[in-house]
Amino acid sequence: MKFLKCVATIFVVLSILSAAELVMAASPEESFRKSFPKVRADAIRPAAVPGLYEVVSGSRVIYYAPGSEHLLYGPMINREGKNLTEERELEILGQGLKRVPLEKAVRIGDGPHQVIEITDPDCTYCRKASAYLSGRKEVTRHIFFFPLAMHPNAEAKVRHIFCSENRAKVYEEAMAGKLDDMKFTPCKTAAVEDLLKAHREIGDRVGVTGTPLFLIDGQVVFGADIPRMEKILSGKK
Repeated sequence: MKFLKCVATIFVVLSILSAAELVMAASPEESFRKSFPKVRADAIRPAAVPGLYEVVSGSRVIYYAPGSEHLLYGPMINREGKNLTEERELEILGQGLKRVPLEKAVRIGDGPHQVIEITDPDCTYCRKASAYLSGRKEVTRHIFFFPLAMHPNAEAKVRHIFCSENRAKVYEEAMAGKLDDMKFTPCKTAAVEDLLKAHREIGDRVGVTGTPLFLIDGQVVFGADIPRMEKILSGKK
């Protein structure tokens, strides 16, 4: 009887210790941040594969394996052939674009189709897409700038646009190449600097990695994908 009581006592103690260990065990998020402190992690949640966790890093999705402490980069494709990683990244980009403060954008047009546009005035594909959208009268464009480091004159052109009384007009001139001679003096007022900083921060929050990027009637479009734009805008609104 004493033996059984001892066994029972040991079992209870072990159960308590096991429960305590579970409580004290680090969560996947805590483990990730400890193992990979330099990797941006905006959100962490269970992935479609048991044991893996989805890590949202800007507009990218990577996968984390707790325990073995591995990061996995690349698409996750299910047996139906769906690229789950791509679908999730599009969803994340769309969510980010829907939250941008439209009052800080350069607005062009007043059509029923809503376009959020992140662009660079010296980006060839940005200019191609802008030329297409300029010919569509049924759109309202909300334009944000994300000048890339590879285009050293782009930021000065953005400042010049922000300084102008008619920003929409000067934007069109910039995208048509009329500012490429750089025969203007870009202003550097505090208001312009604040707006330029706000546009950059918006691009960073959304997770912009290249331009142009669009949200057209709630659908994400990468680059100057004119056929996709045409398909979305041909729908009734």
